[in-house]
Amino acid sequence: MSQAFTAIATLIAKPQQQAVLKRELSALVAPSREEAGCQYYQLHEDAAQPGTFYVLERWDDEAALEFHNNTAHFQNFIAQTREAIEHFELKRLQLIV
Repeated sequence: MSQAFTAIATLIAKPQQQAVLKRELSALVAPSREEAGCQYYQLHEDAAQPGTFYVLERWDDEAALEFHNNTAHFQNFIAQTREAIEHFELKRLQLIV
């Protein structure tokens, strides 16, 4: 049985693409929070480095994240930001305490 985990997505916008990335990331929040298996989904922007965004996510299991990655709203995000993202990284974390 897969267990719940936290994920941190780091996205850095290309120059002059910060507004596009911020808009599209913001549009992901509400529908992602409604997905079965999503415990939380929060968007943050680095206060010291505008254009660097972090999405803090908690999923029931890997299947919930896989479902998320295949939703229409996430696929639309990918299509809309293909030219706006300079860097993307997703880290999976296990809660210790």
